[in-house]
Amino acid sequence: MGREIIKTDNAPQAIGTYSQAVKVNNTVYLSGQIPLDPETMVLIDADINAQICRVFDNLKAVAEAAGGSLADVVKLNIFLTDMNNFPIINEVMANYFQEPYPARAAIGVASLPKGSAVEMDAIMDLSR
Repeated sequence: MGREIIKTDNAPQAIGTYSQAVKVNNTVYLSGQIPLDPETMVLIDADINAQICRVFDNLKAVAEAAGGSLADVVKLNIFLTDMNNFPIINEVMANYFQEPYPARAAIGVASLPKGSAVEMDAIMDLSR
């Protein structure tokens, strides 16, 4: 099958030297998403709950462009500039994922691109 570059206008365009996602056989590697509005390419000016939703919506759009959905995510990495927002991640994530949940890491970082408070990347398995 080989390698396929995934691109969609329904998620923010890459702001650097990377692809939105890369599909290798049945595995899709989704690049990190921050709460950018895909139409304006501007960080949304909203509370952390809305920012987390925007990130999940961006990941969802890329997942769908790759022929899958968030239900196909097997690994999710979450990066937060404030770990006090971790409980909000759990609350919002429950609106986007059902059991069995993906494996996950939540990592506190000093800063993220464009001053974002949250970033997430994911790995999907499309073999089922």
